[in-house]
Amino acid sequence: MSRKYFGTDGIRGLVGEAPITPDFVMRLGYAAGKVLASGRSGTSRPTVLIGKDTRISGYMLEAALEAGFSAAGVDVMLAGPMPTPAIAYLTRALRLSAGVVISASHNPFQDNGIKFFSEHGTKLPDAVELEIEAALDQPMSCVSSEKLGRAKRLDDANGRYVEFCKSTFPNELDLHGMKLVVDCAHGAAYNIAPHVFHELGAEVIAIGNKPDGFNINLKHGATAPAAMAEAVRAHGADLGIALDGDADRLIMCDANGRLYNGDELLYLMVMDRLATGPVAGAVGTLMTNMAVEVALKQKGIGFARAKVGDRYVLEVMKENGWMLGGEGSGHLLCLDKHTTGDGIISALQVLSALKRAGKSLADCTKDLVIFPQALVNVRVTPGFDWTKNAAMVAEKEAVERELGDSGRVLIRASGTEPLIRVMVEAREEDAAQSMARRIADKMAA
Repeated sequence: MSRKYFGTDGIRGLVGEAPITPDFVMRLGYAAGKVLASGRSGTSRPTVLIGKDTRISGYMLEAALEAGFSAAGVDVMLAGPMPTPAIAYLTRALRLSAGVVISASHNPFQDNGIKFFSEHGTKLPDAVELEIEAALDQPMSCVSSEKLGRAKRLDDANGRYVEFCKSTFPNELDLHGMKLVVDCAHGAAYNIAPHVFHELGAEVIAIGNKPDGFNINLKHGATAPAAMAEAVRAHGADLGIALDGDADRLIMCDANGRLYNGDELLYLMVMDRLATGPVAGAVGTLMTNMAVEVALKQKGIGFARAKVGDRYVLEVMKENGWMLGGEGSGHLLCLDKHTTGDGIISALQVLSALKRAGKSLADCTKDLVIFPQALVNVRVTPGFDWTKNAAMVAEKEAVERELGDSGRVLIRASGTEPLIRVMVEAREEDAAQSMARRIADKMAA
């Protein structure tokens, strides 16, 4: 069955337009509550934890969700502004029935969304999401008054999560002597991330830590890392750490302001693990730079590609039994540290790797020579299927033969616009550009 509301990362959209409206979100809470309650044995009622990022719409959607859960007879714990991975952790640690995050991640403040975590701190299985969608199609009612759910605040949520993050950093190491710029994107980690790094000994310059409900991700954070790089140079810091609005993405920079994306940070983490023992493999996506695949295979490490989206990276990691995976956008997963992608914990893994190696980011990644990528977008009519364009298919095959093991071609349809994206990676930038244009020209012909 196909999903009607759930995408790859929950339900997301423009606030005030379906489905991100208070009436729908209340019905969503009710439907999710009924599904949770139906699968519960014994007399204890289910309890869910609700967290949110710093968007102004979070207040409205939190109240709507709370009402829906209460009407279904489900108790609610409210954590307030918290990173998405914090809700995953706290749901598992407190033995709750589910966790809910109100966030649109790296999107601007006008958007918002709802995502769920299971009792194990993982994304909900497809089957459960389909159950919730089926329940949404049923009329909403209300349990009797004596069965209504209660709501209460989880007052120590921040402290619990700070301690969890610190527990993933090696006991024998600390961050004394390091000056770090930490950009919180005016998002959910604004009152958490600076404390984690400071309590481990670092001197912290926090930026993007003054949310006002409207400035989340605005010129700050992982999607706008120039602010971090500028602050690092201005303060003479050793490193910069940029998170996104819900703190599940990570981009870093060195003392020179040179940026390191998720592909490079994943490679660094794999190399750090390899220094202390065997690493079976790592997972990237269709967009992961080929240099990562080449470098890992040269060292005898397996590499697999998943569809774009941390949900799919996690699926392939579990299928292979591998611990490390990620995306160039900064979603990084270390399954021996957390059940989901976590920007703060990923940064701590990078910092511990640098401490162990006694080297800089540049030195630790010098063997990874990123392949130039050329991307050409071609506007098409809605529903256009490039695989039925014989000239384009033939040109793609010709380019792949020319590249051999020294590059690759990826053609995919945009998920949001009537565009076909043609991406070519090659060892030389001019070759990548010309080959991408050759394929795109065949589509336009």
